[in-house]
Amino acid sequence: MDLIQYINSKIKFNAEECAAINAAFKKEFHPKGTCLVQPDNRSPKVYFIEEGLVRLFYINQEGKDITHFFFDENNFTMSVESVYFNNPDPYGREVLEDSTLRIIHFKEFADLFEKITPFRTFCFLVAMGMLKRFSDRLFSLQFQTAEQRYKYFTDNYHNILLRAPLGDVASYLGITQQTLSVIRGKK
Repeated sequence: MDLIQYINSKIKFNAEECAAINAAFKKEFHPKGTCLVQPDNRSPKVYFIEEGLVRLFYINQEGKDITHFFFDENNFTMSVESVYFNNPDPYGREVLEDSTLRIIHFKEFADLFEKITPFRTFCFLVAMGMLKRFSDRLFSLQFQTAEQRYKYFTDNYHNILLRAPLGDVASYLGITQQTLSVIRGKK
């Protein structure tokens, strides 16, 4: 779904508001394997995934690449650390499959937020949805077994399981790829 279709599925915008939003978000195509930003960046960009899959990752103290989150179609991602706290973002963003992204500088995003009242409501809904997803993930890592985390992931993010490399899925679940293979073998 393209950006304008998506925002109108949540909140109704008039034609002028849609045109302003559409013009502000630039469309970019990124091939599989593109690193949008490295960890420890100060990216001022907001990304909307129209088509494709983006992985949020960090490098742990041992130098290992760890998947923190996945963003598929109709999701936004940005560096909260950079745009709100002026700190380096520990997370990088990598394109896992050919992707069409809509990208805007945060300053322009904030201008839309100030000028278009329904956009504020839309952003609030998006933020609450992301907060819920991160809360669910934290709960999962703290209180669920590896098998329970895998079941939750397959029940709720089956499309990502089919599209992301298994090593990235295992990393996201907080398990080794070997453990993931054992769990999948039991199913």
